[in-house]
Amino acid sequence: MAGVAMNFELSDLQKDIQKLTREFAARELLPNAKRWDEHHEWPEAAVKQLAELSLLGIAVPEKWGGAGLDNVSYAVAMEEISRGCASTGVIMSVNNSLYCDPVMKFGTDAQKEKWLAPFARGEKLGCFGLTEPQAGSDAAAQQTVAVKKGDRYVINGSKNWITNGPKADAIVLFTMTNKEAGHKGITAFVVPTDTKGFRRMPPDKKMGISAAWSCTMYFEDMEVPAENMLGKEGDGFKVAMSTLDGGRIGIASQALGIARAAFEEAVRYTGERKSFGKLIREHQAIQFMLADMATEIDAARLLVHRAAVMKDKGVRHSSESAQAKLYASEMASRVANKALQVFGGMGYSKEMDAERHVRDARITEIYEGTSEIQRIVIAANLLKD
Repeated sequence: MAGVAMNFELSDLQKDIQKLTREFAARELLPNAKRWDEHHEWPEAAVKQLAELSLLGIAVPEKWGGAGLDNVSYAVAMEEISRGCASTGVIMSVNNSLYCDPVMKFGTDAQKEKWLAPFARGEKLGCFGLTEPQAGSDAAAQQTVAVKKGDRYVINGSKNWITNGPKADAIVLFTMTNKEAGHKGITAFVVPTDTKGFRRMPPDKKMGISAAWSCTMYFEDMEVPAENMLGKEGDGFKVAMSTLDGGRIGIASQALGIARAAFEEAVRYTGERKSFGKLIREHQAIQFMLADMATEIDAARLLVHRAAVMKDKGVRHSSESAQAKLYASEMASRVANKALQVFGGMGYSKEMDAERHVRDARITEIYEGTSEIQRIVIAANLLKD
């Protein structure tokens, strides 16, 4: 594992980002998150405000419409936004990590002008199309095919569980241009969602993060100019894996925010609820639960910030991002479940947010690489010759 010098204190600028996003979350997200979840309502006004606060292209250079900040600032902001509303957090994460990041890293200047700047400014919203009905963790099992036809590619296939899909203006889309070559036959394109032959299904009905819309997409003889190719033909797998390394920092930060929401609400409740003649926080069993929750949240944050620092330094961080995502996501489920236990029967009621945090936390162990995939990545790096 690579060693990286870390300063455990946030810089003044990072503290400003933390304060800005914490106040925004308290003012605009916390009061609405329950309603958005119950009604599966897209947080339209909140997403617009994310754009106004330059939070949809945090690590994109100012030259290309972004805020020009570092990835630690991004992790801090993601935690605070997700503390307020996990759905809003993942909408923000997808645009930053899964759309802007690969276009910034692999796009030409002309592509960045057209496909990055408006998205980093938040004028448009992006999504990421890798998952298919038969290709989730096994990214090389892509069935969506792109066939070259002159200066264009004709694409046929489908993608599913595409977060931001129902609202996105463009997608970073992964296709097979050479099936015989396996993962070396995958090619990425940036495709506007109003392209002829591009069809979106209604938003998925999900267990959690209900306000972050996702959907299935179909591509039927969809023609895309060759100039929309992201990177070179056959580079798609590299584009996808590089993107997911960074995306895992965003999802780990989302998990942190969910865990913090559950934990902080549980702590507050222990000062309100009484049992056996005293506040429940005076019972050692509750104190031990709170101690474990606090320790796990802090441990996860250190892993997340280490990965973000490594990304900022341009150091390979596949294993560290996987560790952060694995631990933070499983930690979020443990903490959310313990928080619900602290609430007792009330925690199981829709009146409280505790049950929503349990539902929202669960997906962080699945998307952008399941916990099993993270373990494979970590082990592969440990066992390199």
